[in-house]
Amino acid sequence: MRRSSNQDCFAIALAEDRDQWEHAGHLFIVADGMGAHAAGELASRMSVDLIPHHYAKLNRGDAPAALMRAMEEANQEIYRRGQANPEFRSMGTTACALALLPMGAVVSHVGDSRVYRLRGTTLEQLTFDHSLVWEMRASGDLSEEALRSNAIPKNVITRSLGPSPTVQVDLEGPFPLQRGDRFLLCSDGLSGQLTDEEIGMLLGTLDIDKAVRGMVDLSNLRGGPDNITVVIAEVTDDTLTKAVGTSTTPRRPKVSYPIAFAIVAAICGLACLVLLLVRQFPLALISFAAAAVAAVTGWVKWQIASGTGERAEYLGKGPYRKYQCKPTAAFCQQLVEVIGQLQDWVKGNGTPIDLNAFDAKLAAGQEAIAAKNYKLAIVSLIDALIIIMREIKQIPDGNDDEAIEY
Repeated sequence: MRRSSNQDCFAIALAEDRDQWEHAGHLFIVADGMGAHAAGELASRMSVDLIPHHYAKLNRGDAPAALMRAMEEANQEIYRRGQANPEFRSMGTTACALALLPMGAVVSHVGDSRVYRLRGTTLEQLTFDHSLVWEMRASGDLSEEALRSNAIPKNVITRSLGPSPTVQVDLEGPFPLQRGDRFLLCSDGLSGQLTDEEIGMLLGTLDIDKAVRGMVDLSNLRGGPDNITVVIAEVTDDTLTKAVGTSTTPRRPKVSYPIAFAIVAAICGLACLVLLLVRQFPLALISFAAAAVAAVTGWVKWQIASGTGERAEYLGKGPYRKYQCKPTAAFCQQLVEVIGQLQDWVKGNGTPIDLNAFDAKLAAGQEAIAAKNYKLAIVSLIDALIIIMREIKQIPDGNDDEAIEY
């Protein structure tokens, strides 16, 4: 509602056949550009063009590594393009990419564009926001009180593709797939206006088309300060939820036995042998105990670092947040209020709109609330919202004969 240009971009690359699915899966990308003079728009467009290209070229049996490397390659090309033109210097973009593969869902991301998974009524955020707020909270430098008071701007990001020749790309997953799973990718134009619980309720209640349209309309009605992009993917085929024979497997980084502990254990072991030879049995026993402690401690650290004790850092630490998103009376009432304000605006301006279908959906939503059927209420109210927003967007602007657009 407030931006003269759209710096968001997205891409969807679906596998054309079974062989391509087993090799590279389905790929979804959302990017949110930053920079003046159309630089942000260029950066985001380049990212959604380059990431699929490099992913296809680099994928030689290790899809997760190829996806991460594709983002790194895209970063280098965006950086070079920015350096070549003073108007585009320091341009950047967030990017989140989701690959649905035989091994599961793999996410690669930089910035604060997000990837969610909804399973049943449980919504999980699979990405970590590379923002000042999230980084400070993760390090323990931000109290919950400061977080609630918005003392730290939420739109300050700490990583993006383009401004620097190198970038740290996070890789998450693989997350197992189940029939009915829904994945949502979005720019912060959505997550900044809707709460995670609201996103989960809309995602779990509506069909995909209405969920996307309803989320965008509701975000705009709440002010629409930024561009809004939403991509939803749903697992509808049981064959996608079963792993197949493939060499594409996530690899954990190889970790060596801690050298310091190995040296200490060796020295203490050697000292034990020497002391035994000179019949210094008490000291030999102490040396043997020290060698054993060093060896066991080193082994434990080695096992943990190798991923035996916990998941390796290579595969990330997501999901990072989890919510229960059952439809609520409070959210339904919020929808009634915002729709009522929109209805009053239409009537107050004498706008020539056919409201019959809208009135029917609004009445159905209110009846469902009275019956405490909040899922049906959300469906009817979002239908009403989409109808009236569609009608409003067809109203000619007062300055010309073009319809209102956003």
